[in-house]
Amino acid sequence: MSAARAVSLTGVDEALLRETRRALGGTVAVPVARALSLFGEHALGWMALGAVGWVSGYHRREWATGVAGTVAAHAAGVVVKRVVRRPRPMLPDVPALVSTPSRLSFPSAHSCSTAAAAVGFGPLLGRPAMAGVTGLMLVSRVLLGVHYPSDVVSGAALGATVAAVVRRRSLPPSRRA
Repeated sequence: MSAARAVSLTGVDEALLRETRRALGGTVAVPVARALSLFGEHALGWMALGAVGWVSGYHRREWATGVAGTVAAHAAGVVVKRVVRRPRPMLPDVPALVSTPSRLSFPSAHSCSTAAAAVGFGPLLGRPAMAGVTGLMLVSRVLLGVHYPSDVVSGAALGATVAAVVRRRSLPPSRRA
């Protein structure tokens, strides 16, 4: 990527970050975003959801595969984050509204695991609902000031891809739908 493109992406990222905070910062979206942040931390909420689904006794293999895809996607996001080492946003007019376990931003691990959960649990819980939750999680990370938009979009793409590969390799064709 050329320096001019990197500067351009940074400018777009910062403008979208500021606009998201301006539009949603004083609304009920902030406590909702904080709750989503807590739920998604280290993919624990998604693992818990998968465990509850597995315990229900229905579609156990699919629930277990969904959890495996979510964990694998989260791990992939953490590895990429440590390789890329992009710092989190530090804009004086958009302070972070939650604490984070690291200072690294790209990709968003919350977005990785949430998109992976959408791929893994979507057939069980409904794809539209899981797509909606994924969208909420992506916006929440930007609203909270802990990720740039490119972090969350890239994280979601990585997470969905990893989960799709896990699903394809773990389930017979008749159960992948």
